[in-house]
Amino acid sequence: MTYRTRLPHRTRGPGALVTGGSRGLGLFMARQLAERGCVVTIAARDADELERAAVRLREETGATVHTAVCDVRDRAAVGALVREVHERDGLDLVIANAGVIQVAPVDAVDAAEFADAMDTMFFGALHTSLEALPYLKRTRGRLGLIGSVGGLLGVPHLLPYSCAKAAVGALAEGLHAEAAASGVSVTAVHPGLMRTGSHRQAEFGGDVDAEFGWFSTAAGAPLLSMDAERAARRIVDAVIQRRARLVLTAPAKAAQLVHGVAPGLTTRLSGVAARLLPTAQGRGPLRQGAEAGEPRNPVARLVRSWGSARNDRVVDRANQHEPGPRTSS
Repeated sequence: MTYRTRLPHRTRGPGALVTGGSRGLGLFMARQLAERGCVVTIAARDADELERAAVRLREETGATVHTAVCDVRDRAAVGALVREVHERDGLDLVIANAGVIQVAPVDAVDAAEFADAMDTMFFGALHTSLEALPYLKRTRGRLGLIGSVGGLLGVPHLLPYSCAKAAVGALAEGLHAEAAASGVSVTAVHPGLMRTGSHRQAEFGGDVDAEFGWFSTAAGAPLLSMDAERAARRIVDAVIQRRARLVLTAPAKAAQLVHGVAPGLTTRLSGVAARLLPTAQGRGPLRQGAEAGEPRNPVARLVRSWGSARNDRVVDRANQHEPGPRTSS
C-alpha cells in the first residue's frame, strides 16, 4: 500500500487509540488501523464488550490489540489512558469517537439529555484531544474527531446529538488551525447515516416505538445510509492523509451545501420534516432500541422492515448485540 492509505512502519507498528472502539463505527475504524499494521488500543466503558471486540479484531487481523475501560467524561481517566498507550506503544494516531444517540422530540427530553450528550461527545472529544496533543506533538501525529452531519445543521428529534456534534466540529476546526505549527494534523469527520447497527443501542423517547421505527428505517435505507465498513476505511484514510475535513454520504454533502447556501430555506424544510415525525407523549426515561417494539401501523412495520434490513444484518459484525453502557456512535 502507499503512504496515502498506510501509516509509516516501525518495527512494532504505530500506536493508535480509538475511543468508543468496542462496537459500531469505532470497532470498524479499529479494524482498519489493525489491518494497516498499527498496535491498536480500543477504549469504552464496558469491559465485556471490549473483550469481545478485541478477540474478534485479533482473530481477523492478527494484530496486537489492547483494551482499556475508560469513561471519556472523566478527564483524569482519559489522561491516564493516553499516558499508558504512549508509554507502552507510542502514540501516533488518536480517533475520538465515543458518543451517544438520543432520538426524541424536544418535548420528550430535558436539559439532562443535552448535558449527557455534551459530556460524552463534546467533553469526551475535548478531554481526549487535550490529553493526547502533548504526545502527538512528539510524534507529529494525527488526531481525528468524529462529528456528524447532525452537527452541520440542526436535525429534528436529534437535538442533543446535533448540539454536541456541532461543538465537536468547531473544536476540530480550531485545533486543526492551532496544532498545525507543531506538525499535528486534526481531521474533522462528519458522517451521514451509516449502517452500524446503532439503532440497537440508541435511546428513544416520546412515542418510543414510532421513534425507533423512523430512525432504524432511515439509518438502514440504501439511498440514505452508507456501509459502515466502507465509511471506516475512508475515515482512516482521511486521518492518515492529514485531511482537514471529511463529509461522508451524498445526502450529507447535499445537506451541507444547501445549508451553506440557503440556511433559512434549510431550516424551513427541517420544520416540514419535523411535522412528519412522531409527536411527543410526555417525558419519561429514554429506552434503548433493543427494547423498542415494532410500529403499530402494518404499513409502517413493512417500511421499517425494508429500510432496516441492511442495518439489522450488521448488528453481529458491529458487536451491537447486548445493550450496555453507551460507548460508541
